[in-house]
Amino acid sequence: MITDLVKNIGGDSINVQGLMGSGVDPHLYKASEGDVTKLANADIIFYGGLHLEGKLVEVFEKMAHQNIKTVALSDALDPKTLIRSEFFKGNYDPHVWFNIDYWKTITAYVVETLSEANPENKATFEANGKHYIMKLDALETEIKAIIETLPKEKRILVTAHDAFSYFGKAYGFNVVGLQGISTAAEAGVQDVQKLAAFIIENKVKAIFVESSVPKRTIEALQAAVNSKDHHVEIGGTLYSDALGNAGTEEGTYIGMFKYNVNTIVNALK
Repeated sequence: MITDLVKNIGGDSINVQGLMGSGVDPHLYKASEGDVTKLANADIIFYGGLHLEGKLVEVFEKMAHQNIKTVALSDALDPKTLIRSEFFKGNYDPHVWFNIDYWKTITAYVVETLSEANPENKATFEANGKHYIMKLDALETEIKAIIETLPKEKRILVTAHDAFSYFGKAYGFNVVGLQGISTAAEAGVQDVQKLAAFIIENKVKAIFVESSVPKRTIEALQAAVNSKDHHVEIGGTLYSDALGNAGTEEGTYIGMFKYNVNTIVNALK
C-alpha cells in the first residue's frame, strides 16, 4: 500500500523500491541482508508504524541513527481518532489504510515529506498528490454506493484476523476477526467455537480468508459451523495486509479496495 502510494506521488521523479510484495504478512516480516543494504542506501524510508512492522523496529532505529530519514506514515494521524486494541498489548490498531479519509491525510503527509527532501520537484509532488486525492474521493463515493446495496443487518464481516476494524467503523460493518490485530497470535479451539456460535446466532452467510494469512484458521471455523448444521460459505479472499500481484487491478490500493468491497457485499447478499 505504501509503495503504491509513494509511486503515485513521486512518479518519475523518484526511485521507489518496496520491500514487501503481494501476499506478504508485515507483522511477521524480517529484513533480509539485501533489504538492509537497500535501506542503508535509501534517502527516505517510509513505513506504516504503530508496530505494524513488528520485526523491523530495530532495523528502522538503526537507520535513523545513520541519519537516514525514516518516516512512519501513521504519524500523520491524530492518535485520538485511532482504535486501541485489547489484543495488541494496548497499542493502536495499525491497519489505518482501510479508512480512505486517513489515506488522504497520509497522502498529504507523503507530498510534504518528499517536497522537503526534494524541493526542485515540489510542484510535481503537489500536483500528483492533488490528483491522487481526487481519485480517493471518487473511490469513497463508489464504495459507499456499493455498500448501500447491502442491508444493514447483513453487514457482519468475519475474517481471519482483526485487520478491518477501521473499515468497519468508517463504513458501518460489525467486524469480527478470529485472531487479534497481529497475526503473530494463533487462534485457539475456544476462539473458533465462540465465533462459530456467533455466526450461527447472527445467520452470517459468508466468512472470508485473507491473502496474507494462512487459510487453515478460517477453514477450521467453517468446519465448526457446518458441524452444527448451519451452512456458511467462504465468501472469497480479501486483501488485508498486502495488495494483489503487481500489474493487476488488485495490485493497487484503489483496485484492492474496490475488489474487497465487491467481494464482501456480493458474498453477504
